[in-house]
Amino acid sequence: MVKSNVAEIASIISESSRAAILTVLMDGRFHTASELASMAGIKPQTASFHLSKMQEAGIIAQQKQGRHRYYGIVNNEVANVMESLLFLAPPVKISSLKQSTQDKAIRYARTCYDHLAGKAGVTVTDALLKAGYLKDEQETFLVTERGISFFNELGIDLEKTGKKRRSFSMRCLDWSERRHHLAGSLGNALLERFIELGWMLRVPQNRAVKITEEGITGFMRTFGIDLSLEEER
Repeated sequence: MVKSNVAEIASIISESSRAAILTVLMDGRFHTASELASMAGIKPQTASFHLSKMQEAGIIAQQKQGRHRYYGIVNNEVANVMESLLFLAPPVKISSLKQSTQDKAIRYARTCYDHLAGKAGVTVTDALLKAGYLKDEQETFLVTERGISFFNELGIDLEKTGKKRRSFSMRCLDWSERRHHLAGSLGNALLERFIELGWMLRVPQNRAVKITEEGITGFMRTFGIDLSLEEER
């Protein structure tokens, strides 16, 4: 008889409150238990209980700073599993204008753990492929010779990025666009560079990413794509 721990992990992730916490943590940041409770719509005591369970299972990590404890997804592999589950899950029922606005913003541009996702993430990836900077290799993206020059000019140190203990240029299936976007250490470096340039801003207590006026200009000039705020059209 074949034994597996998959069922144990699946039961931990599938519980509704834990799933809500993990979805919040897909923003790639560390949060306190009270912050997670508020964003997940559960009581602080409930959040603390579930955080303890997920930490024991090795799904989330804890960092202490002074008297506070912060929690985050332990690694990119856990984030990939969550993104895959979101792809399979039915859409969340929208029951308010606030929910509708947040849903549109997240579908437009969001963090998928530590890289750019949503319509913006897929559009940027498509532009990189069209320009010949990336090549689709089914399981991953390959950086071409033209791509090496492009990323270096953009201010991304490919040598340093490639030394990180993780996949370099993964294909990640976007749950809202149903297509692939760039993930891995290169995807992370690209998002961080966009933020450094002032093209994008993280939205507080949300996975959404806001594209600035400078970003609209920068993306058009550098990638030839229009990332104006389509969610408001």
